Amino acid sequence: MANGRVVQTADRTIRSRQLAALLPAEVLARPGYRTLAEAVRTLILDGRIALHVRLPAERELAEAVGASRATVTGAYDLLRESGYVRSRRGSGTWTELPEGHRPVGAHALVGAGGYSADGEPGIDLAIAAMGAPDGALADALAWAAPRLPDAARSPGYHPFGLPDLRTAVAERFTRRGLPTRPEQILVTSGAQQAFTLVVSLLCRAGDRVVTENPTYANALDALRHARLRTGSIAVSDTGWDMEIAESTLRQTVPRLAYAIPDFHNPTGALMPEDQRLRLLAATRRTGTWLVVDETIADIALDVPPPAPLASLAPRGGADHVVTIGSLSKTHWGGLRVGWIRATAKMITELTALRVSADMTGSVLDQLVALPLLDGMDRTLPARLDQLRERRAALVDALQRHTPEWSWRIPPGGLSLWVDLGEPVSSALAERAAAAGVHIGRGARFGVDPGTFEHRLRLPYTLPADRLDEGVRRLAAAFHDDVPLPPSVDRPHWVA
Repeated sequence: MANGRVVQTADRTIRSRQLAALLPAEVLARPGYRTLAEAVRTLILDGRIALHVRLPAERELAEAVGASRATVTGAYDLLRESGYVRSRRGSGTWTELPEGHRPVGAHALVGAGGYSADGEPGIDLAIAAMGAPDGALADALAWAAPRLPDAARSPGYHPFGLPDLRTAVAERFTRRGLPTRPEQILVTSGAQQAFTLVVSLLCRAGDRVVTENPTYANALDALRHARLRTGSIAVSDTGWDMEIAESTLRQTVPRLAYAIPDFHNPTGALMPEDQRLRLLAATRRTGTWLVVDETIADIALDVPPPAPLASLAPRGGADHVVTIGSLSKTHWGGLRVGWIRATAKMITELTALRVSADMTGSVLDQLVALPLLDGMDRTLPARLDQLRERRAALVDALQRHTPEWSWRIPPGGLSLWVDLGEPVSSALAERAAAAGVHIGRGARFGVDPGTFEHRLRLPYTLPADRLDEGVRRLAAAFHDDVPLPPSVDRPHWVA
């Protein structure tokens, strides 16, 4: 799967043969300088060549791709003129992004809300989460209400989480194939707090960590806030390249690796079992803590729900795996209940760290979560049917309004990872906001700020009529002369 690889070496140099392996076959068959430049630009924007990496010398790359040196020189000149590489005498040619590509901060998470410039109601296509299932919260509150007076007789501090909820989470892991004791569970205020606690405990500023690229935007924000050095493993539409993953782990020996193997966010890919085994073995060899995000693992639309990744390890071989999850995607993001599954020793250490931040979680939220978690196997099928219908509605809307865009239908998860064919997602986001539509532009999900400018993450979590209206407005914004960033050859963009 050469076209899905990303190369990050210790000296930040990509070799000529490595770059040639990333290029599409059609470029190697007819290596013109424009097609070569476009292909390299695609690799940079898609995160498969990291930023600030030195490209091969012109003569070396020419030999590797079977082209003349003049062809490579012309390609580098085009990339340099459009801002995708820079060169300094004596130091080589290095990848970068044009002016105007900037990091996308947490402010981008604020929904459109309100109205468009024409007074139309706002449509939020950035947050991949649904409202609470009909009646579920009311029923859970009715169950919790008579139990609250007993809970209120205690001081209300349960830093590990309510004992009954810890037991329920542990039992669910056990039913899914990963034997778990309650003392291996810490209840948190959502999966984001769970991840932040794990990073705070295991890492110090300057440590190396590895994530998939693209990946969950808020996890990247947490890693940047912790001032960690982030390496990446590319995830394309066709999945993970484990050869590159193993090579990256071996070369960088990171302190922590963060992965979303179950309906990856944002691509929706599902990691095959053989790759899970290789990831487990590779992180164990390098002494790397593997943090597995299962927040979306239950959103299995076309395949059976996957077993926990840690369950595949031989007995005693998963102590380096930390699993996090929550009820935000299966039930409601407003119910701030998540969890961490790890060794009992680590759970004790994480709890001590958690107490220094917020003492304990909400007892009421945890009481409400108990019947929701216990009844998930009964209520989740209807939720999944609803998501399948909405996914079909989004695909239909895209086919009608934006047939030039492309995407793959994922086997689960909550969104499509859409290829616009042009690096314009940030420009489109600005136009869409004026039309009252908030979108998750691709740059939010890239390890290197500014990459994935040709991508959008579009969730299928809204009702069908809202999805259709949102896509209609997006299409109008896209076709209304969306300003393009500097480009090497705009009419012949290679996606």
